[in-house]
Amino acid sequence: MTNIIRIAAALLIDPQGRTLLVRKRGTQAFMQPGGKIDAGETPQQALVRELHEELGLRVDPEHAEYLGQFSAPAANEPGFEVQAELFRVHSAEAVAPAAEIEEVLWLAAEQTPTFELAPLTRDLILPLYRQGLNVPR
Repeated sequence: MTNIIRIAAALLIDPQGRTLLVRKRGTQAFMQPGGKIDAGETPQQALVRELHEELGLRVDPEHAEYLGQFSAPAANEPGFEVQAELFRVHSAEAVAPAAEIEEVLWLAAEQTPTFELAPLTRDLILPLYRQGLNVPR
């Protein structure tokens, strides 16, 4: 029996077409912004709450485009699998790390990351992001 962590995550894209990655305090791996879905919350509600808590972003849930559910081994909790409800969000707002976020960075589709990525980000979300922008790998 796998331990599942249910999260809502954002493929957050700025006007230049870059995507935002975040790193939580005390961890190495960069990942999509987002977080755990609380009891009684819809994935959209969790996404809106987490983006506000972690980055100071105000997102209209109507503007979050659902991309599907993706699963991968959790980056920071050994023996756990993360199950992400992924949404594409376009935002021109400035972001600032808050709550447990230590570092944020914008990644262009043609950039090859030289830093550690969470398995979900590396194996599923970044390929989807590049494919969505039709950027050759």
